[in-house]
Amino acid sequence: MQRHLADSRVVKAFNSIDFVRLFTFARPAGADDRSALPIAGDDTTAKAQVAELLDALGYDAVDIGTLADSWRSEPGTPVYVQPYLAAQPDGLTQEELGRWFFETPGVPVPAATVTQLTDTAVRRSAGDARATLSRD
Repeated sequence: MQRHLADSRVVKAFNSIDFVRLFTFARPAGADDRSALPIAGDDTTAKAQVAELLDALGYDAVDIGTLADSWRSEPGTPVYVQPYLAAQPDGLTQEELGRWFFETPGVPVPAATVTQLTDTAVRRSAGDARATLSRD
């Protein structure tokens, strides 16, 4: 994306949490149950601005590196969506699953956990839909 928007300052953020938890899980700075979100970008000033935006919206930011490092928060990595969700009950119908998704509160994911999860991510081959997680 940065190559296509050469005059822009791209920062990857918000992709590791679903829209329901993003809306309902914001907390004030210092709250015990405040969550963090990973951010990645090549411009340190732009990342600082995004971190300020996240703070204003109720989240801490965890800098996971450059845009080249942003794969650490892609689908199939340990930090992508699942940590922010409560355990999904088995045997739900499609309708029940939809209701569960919209009505179930999230799980706090503090900065230290975001760091640990992104550090354990293992890069997949392009187009590999399977999640590949570290076994450490």
